[in-house]
Amino acid sequence: MTALRVLAPRPSAARNLVCFPHAGGSANFFRAWAADADTEVAAVQYPGRADRLAEPCHDDLLALAAEVAAELIPYLERPTTFFGHSMGAILAFEVVRHVAAAGRAVELLIASAARAPHDPDHVTARHVRWDEEAAVRAVVAMGQTDAAVMADPRVRALVLPYLRADFEMLQRYEYRPGPALGCDVLVVRGAADPHVTPARGELWRELTTGRFAHEEVPGGHFYLVPEPPIDLFLGARSQPARP
Repeated sequence: MTALRVLAPRPSAARNLVCFPHAGGSANFFRAWAADADTEVAAVQYPGRADRLAEPCHDDLLALAAEVAAELIPYLERPTTFFGHSMGAILAFEVVRHVAAAGRAVELLIASAARAPHDPDHVTARHVRWDEEAAVRAVVAMGQTDAAVMADPRVRALVLPYLRADFEMLQRYEYRPGPALGCDVLVVRGAADPHVTPARGELWRELTTGRFAHEEVPGGHFYLVPEPPIDLFLGARSQPARP
């Protein structure tokens, strides 16, 4: 099954916003974002969840990036922004690399609540064993959901297989040095997010020759819930980025 979900088709829109979900996330997370008549909002649906529940989860982030890029390249006829949250930002970064190698361009990459791909802590985190309890503790600590919900056996049985698979896929990810991105990069992080400190957010600056901006917003790792700063994401294209 294909990965791209166009959440509100707008053939006459001036631009695209393509969203890459966090670990354990799905395309439906972004459905409420499709309110701007000038923007067609689409999202990537990872295998192993939602309408792809019957498919095996992916275990290789670089391979997943190559598959997603091949599907997205024909979709880039209009100016396009990629938005990735947490793990989704790493995947979006790798997809931008594939797009550039194919001679196509993305205008802007928004890296939300994510450490940079070359952050050394991606390596030091590889010792973590993602059993069920570790996955539950991580998702609750990041504020994605609450402990009561994850205590429900039915929820755990449905969610934990793909949540663990995503955590393990990110854990195996290894950044490979290569040409810098040519697109602009906007880093957005929650002020109370212990996972992405200001210094960690700044590391993204090293990965692009385009303009760079770094915005802090109220909230923690899941500052997107319940009120995402959509105006910031959609307006970032036209705002001058700080050098």
